[in-house]
Amino acid sequence: MGKFWNSLYQKYRGSKLYRYAEEHPRWKRFFEILYRYRYGNVLWIGIIYPIWFKSLESRITVSTGYHIMHTHMDDLIPFCEWFIVPYFLWFIYIFAGLVYFMFTNKEDFYKVSLFLFIGMIASLVICEIYPNGTDFRPAYLSEKNIFMIMVKNLYRVDTPTNVFPSIHAYNSLCMHIALLKSKELRAARYGKFVRYFSCFLCIFICIATLVLKQHSVLDVGGAILLCFITYGFVYGYPSFALGEYWEKKSEGKETNTMDKEVNRIG
Repeated sequence: MGKFWNSLYQKYRGSKLYRYAEEHPRWKRFFEILYRYRYGNVLWIGIIYPIWFKSLESRITVSTGYHIMHTHMDDLIPFCEWFIVPYFLWFIYIFAGLVYFMFTNKEDFYKVSLFLFIGMIASLVICEIYPNGTDFRPAYLSEKNIFMIMVKNLYRVDTPTNVFPSIHAYNSLCMHIALLKSKELRAARYGKFVRYFSCFLCIFICIATLVLKQHSVLDVGGAILLCFITYGFVYGYPSFALGEYWEKKSEGKETNTMDKEVNRIG
């Protein structure tokens, strides 16, 4: 991919567009930024998800049949249309997070992108192998307020199929973990506030999937489990890090023991 961009840049240098940019500083600055953050092109992989998901939506319907994701706990959770706000804030949350990492840390950007994409593709594979859906959406929704209308429109465009695991919950967890691990964010002036707000929003998005009757408790639980599994592929499992810590600590103890022995003999 690097060779491709370098080749494209060389062609650009010899083109009329380059000469035009040289005469117009704003355009020159724009193309410089575009080249500098060219690694953002990995986001094109995200196009695969909506295409594949749309295909699943058309193939897995009530007539074809699917496994129902429904527990007793789902019946105890009340419906609340107000949570449509954090549910839709999910789109801004994920997009803003990706943009932040793209402009602050290339390595972190690659990691969070991989974190998101692995889980999203895995969820599609799960739905292909194990078609699933819910059956507890409200039978009737009034239009008493703007939030009810928004929920009604959501139900119209998003069928209650292909729900396990919940991508809303999974992506929110991934983004929050990535923000917590960001060194740049920890050093930033408002970094602590952003991390707390991210935690607050992540929790409310997960709750929103339940109280809007978009997902079952099983779906959110599946998202948490999938997040734990994919975390290891991207950042390494905590158990491995703990093993390295104890290994270094034991090596330190052995070194101290040897030094004491040498000092005693000397």
